[in-house]
Amino acid sequence: MAVQKGEGQKVLSDNRQAGHNFFLLDRYEAGIALTGTEVKAAKAGKVQLRDAYAAVEENEAWLLNAHISEYSHGNQFNHSPVRKRKLLLHRREIDKLHEATREKGLSIVATRLYLKNGRIKCEIALAKGKKFHDKRETERAKTAEAEARTAVRESKARSSY
Repeated sequence: MAVQKGEGQKVLSDNRQAGHNFFLLDRYEAGIALTGTEVKAAKAGKVQLRDAYAAVEENEAWLLNAHISEYSHGNQFNHSPVRKRKLLLHRREIDKLHEATREKGLSIVATRLYLKNGRIKCEIALAKGKKFHDKRETERAKTAEAEARTAVRESKARSSY
């Protein structure tokens, strides 16, 4: 469910698909405005970021398509699973993101949702879409790196005998 990453951070959800579909450029840490039942559901690991992205509208940053399941012990005031959630960023960060998406044609993708010092944070990244051949090249590089790692491991094992 939730995995430890770094000091004082607990990863609640990770969007691994983003690294496969996009070149991730600049990363930003944003606070996120959530309701009480959303916080409880997120801490339970009931978050899906696969299709999540951010947009800047009227000088505010919003997280869209992030799915936080309803809290199991919630009542009639339980939240809607997919709703627009406000991202808490500094003004100049919002301006940079707005400029990059408007002028350079980049996207803003949610990459991680994690707990840091008791607060839920969302890592977003400026992203440029990958073409099919770029995805193939990335896959080839990962395979070559894995084969090199196993070869080094095997040679170390043989030399220790």
